[in-house]
Amino acid sequence: MADTALPAPGRQRVLDAAAERLVQQGYAATTLRQLAADAGIKAGSVYHHFASKEELFIAVFNRGIEVMVEAFDSVEVADPLERLGAHVRAHLGALFEHGSYTAAHVTAFFTAPPEVRAEVVPQRDEYEHRWNDLLADVFPDLPAGRRPLTRLLLFGSMNTTIEWFHLSGSLTLDDLAAIITSQFIDGIHASHLIRSAR
Repeated sequence: MADTALPAPGRQRVLDAAAERLVQQGYAATTLRQLAADAGIKAGSVYHHFASKEELFIAVFNRGIEVMVEAFDSVEVADPLERLGAHVRAHLGALFEHGSYTAAHVTAFFTAPPEVRAEVVPQRDEYEHRWNDLLADVFPDLPAGRRPLTRLLLFGSMNTTIEWFHLSGSLTLDDLAAIITSQFIDGIHASHLIRSAR
């Protein structure tokens, strides 16, 4: 019996394989033939689920963003500084506790073709706007024009951890989130003091 009639789990296997390969070797080096082998199906069967390589990876990148948005929306903390810490922990949780989708989005998005990135940018922008709004709430004295750069600095601190942090180590995700949050807040306050003294 041909595997071209695979049910939804077949599509999920292809998506999972694509996310894993993106993390391991990037967009250009990943082929549909590899993904089919990883998913345990024939190469032509990938097209039963996705019309093209581009469509497949758009789905992977979008899922990575969806996981981050779900993590962001799960935070319900009133105190502004504690809320920031909870969001940092949620973002790190999305990176390390939800498979390869978020890691693939962080490491491989900018190596994807422009047409693939263009399909994902609106979802990325929406997530980034949530963080800009959060920073406005937590640091009301932070000029609006500095929020995007401030967010990028925080994202850099969080996202690069996938290159060196290991869950099996002595440092937990809670510890990591606390350290990043503390250093970020201290940096914001120090920057504000320096600017005020000028």
